[in-house]
Amino acid sequence: MPVFLLEEALLFPPVELANEDGLLAVGGDLSVERLLLAYRSGIFPWYDEGPILWWSPDPRFVLFPDELRIHKSMRPYLNQPKYDYRYNTAFRRVIESCGKVPRRDQPGTWIQPELIEAYTRLHELGFVISAEAWEQGELVGGLYGVRLGHFFFGESMFSLKPNASKFAFIKLVQQLASEGVELIDCQVYTEHLESLGARMIPRAEFIQLLNRGLSS
Repeated sequence: MPVFLLEEALLFPPVELANEDGLLAVGGDLSVERLLLAYRSGIFPWYDEGPILWWSPDPRFVLFPDELRIHKSMRPYLNQPKYDYRYNTAFRRVIESCGKVPRRDQPGTWIQPELIEAYTRLHELGFVISAEAWEQGELVGGLYGVRLGHFFFGESMFSLKPNASKFAFIKLVQQLASEGVELIDCQVYTEHLESLGARMIPRAEFIQLLNRGLSS
């Protein structure tokens, strides 16, 4: 199936036209308007260098907040707690840290400077948030993502101390659940998030839930 080339027009092809890997389109820009349209359509950008690549995989990897799984190994971090949880206090540091942490089987980073600037603009407009783990005044882990309606689209996380990003993620899911968020989009499979309760659902079901979550 061909991959669509985006031009200046603010539109995306239907997600059903994505190829078997989930790649839907290439090109376009990282403007606020295009990014918001992408997320509202079940599409996200993910690329290293060169043109922007837009994805909508099938199936989709998601976490329903009431299916969050907390293992015994995490209880000391949550009950004491070892880390301090903060919400939306150091977004720029979080996204930059996500771009610096080495990834297994990934020599570079997909969090390019232009992407940092684009998501910072969205953060300043209230669409992107960060969840953070702090230890004795130092930022040691966290994550960021897009929040729209009753949906949260997780983008990336980092950890400088044991279980710091997992701690921030669990605390964020609990917070979002209390605020009425119905679904956490994890995008693509990771063993780490599967251990916390994330699972695959068909893209068609994801889009249906997304449309409902954005309209309610």
